Amino acid sequence: MRQMLLATVLLGALVAGCAPKDGQPPSSDKTGPVTVFTGGTIYTGNADQPVIDAVAVGSDGRIVAMVPPTSADWGDEDVTIVDLDGSVMFPGFTDSHAHLLGIGQRELTLNLEGTASIDELVTRTEIEVWEKEPGEILFGRGWIETGWPEGRMPSAADLDQVSPDNPVIYVRADGHALVANTAALKAADVYDLNEDPTGGRVERGDDGKATGIVIDYAMAPVLELLSAPSEDDISLALETGAQTYVSRGWTGVHNMSVGRIEAPIMAGLAKEGRLPLRIYNAFDESAFHVAKSRRHETGTITNRAVKLYMDGALGSRGALLIEPYSDRPDTSGLELLDTNALHNLMMDAAEDDVQLAIHAIGDLANRHILETFSALGYGPEKRWRIEHAQILAPDDVAQVGALGLIASMQPSHAIGDLKFAPDRLGVDRLAGAYAWQDMLSGGAVVAGGSDAPVEVGSPLIEFYAATARKDLEGRAGEGWHPEQALSRQEALALFTSAAAYASFQEDDLGTIEIGKIADFSVFDRDLMTIPEEDILIAKPVMTVIGGEIVWRAAE
Repeated sequence: MRQMLLATVLLGALVAGCAPKDGQPPSSDKTGPVTVFTGGTIYTGNADQPVIDAVAVGSDGRIVAMVPPTSADWGDEDVTIVDLDGSVMFPGFTDSHAHLLGIGQRELTLNLEGTASIDELVTRTEIEVWEKEPGEILFGRGWIETGWPEGRMPSAADLDQVSPDNPVIYVRADGHALVANTAALKAADVYDLNEDPTGGRVERGDDGKATGIVIDYAMAPVLELLSAPSEDDISLALETGAQTYVSRGWTGVHNMSVGRIEAPIMAGLAKEGRLPLRIYNAFDESAFHVAKSRRHETGTITNRAVKLYMDGALGSRGALLIEPYSDRPDTSGLELLDTNALHNLMMDAAEDDVQLAIHAIGDLANRHILETFSALGYGPEKRWRIEHAQILAPDDVAQVGALGLIASMQPSHAIGDLKFAPDRLGVDRLAGAYAWQDMLSGGAVVAGGSDAPVEVGSPLIEFYAATARKDLEGRAGEGWHPEQALSRQEALALFTSAAAYASFQEDDLGTIEIGKIADFSVFDRDLMTIPEEDILIAKPVMTVIGGEIVWRAAE
């Protein structure tokens, strides 16, 4: 009965004969069949018409009409109604910084996310090692020591208690550090005193022996103990990651640090209908030629960016700082790319029309990007991005927008990092940390992401973090700078219109408008009006990509 009523009401509206508003692209398919999404609240992301009653999508996957306004020429037999049943639809949410392969691998391997203490980590290791053959490696990812009662990172000695013979390798949540047991450290030949590589560090005791924590580029020999994933392994992880993401309400992802081998695999999966996600790839430096040539693109996959790394992460003290760490005055972090190399890579990217997405967390790493970009005379037409832009000297924040760089930031990093950032930096340096509002005020485009699998990878957690700037229990501590929180409208833009701009796709994505691609995220409650704590209990209902429902919650 409800669907019949909706069909009657909408058909009357659709045949009313109103033309698209001036300045909107014309419909590409006015006379063919349409799918109409209606029956709930629909936010367009467009300030001129923020809420509408219905959206009609043509057979080409583009929006052909909205109510209001309406477009004409459909008969009853041409209209399929999708009843939102009171749920709330938005332009498709895009995660502007995530690692799709890692998301899938997290689902398929030992996931250490949520481990609450070293004792729990050891207990989980003891359980897992029982299922391993002698000498077989135990690998996992996702631990983070923030809030652990022991007040420290795990060590080889902790893991040796329950796994003296099987190598154990556990990557920290940020991906910039790992803990390994003695068997793994010896197998990788990093246990005894060796010179650290540029951009990496092996933590050692007074005796020169590795303690178990290995950071950034020093991780390579440890990770080389693991068998390289086969193409089948990569395919399964990518497909699993995509399925996981659409089930959370994401329609797109800016996929970071993509390896050369992944490009043709992704293209094949997409053509087989096994990759239900819109993907914008930023390749690692070794795959620069893929971004330059735009090879292996499909209707849902774009390959035009390259990811560079200036420094490491704050938690593992690899972020490159102007002044030393407050809780480790002997180090100022790690420089993973020097300014001469950055200068040359920028020139190469400019010549080849490749977008750069540059990881920078510490204030010195961010300053190096600003200074080099400015010295080369580049501007906003490049749409080059600073990935994370977490800690900047306060005077440098406004330079991001002034120079035309894009700040690709992850709100959940702030609500996690700010539990330990005062120790790492001191409260004074937090004035330029996770400065979303100041970035916007300075004219920067801020694209929002999650950095999953470093974080959970939930659009609801990211939206909550951006607007509440509190942890998941509703708490905020000293130095959290609540004035940096965003309005609901600003937060929505982070994951919709700003994400589209940051990937050169604003003509097709980011808002609900006639002529644009019909990518929609649907949730069970109104994220724009509910109390902030209720955002975390909202649930995805439907994910639509190119007008097709690629995921729908069970009844």
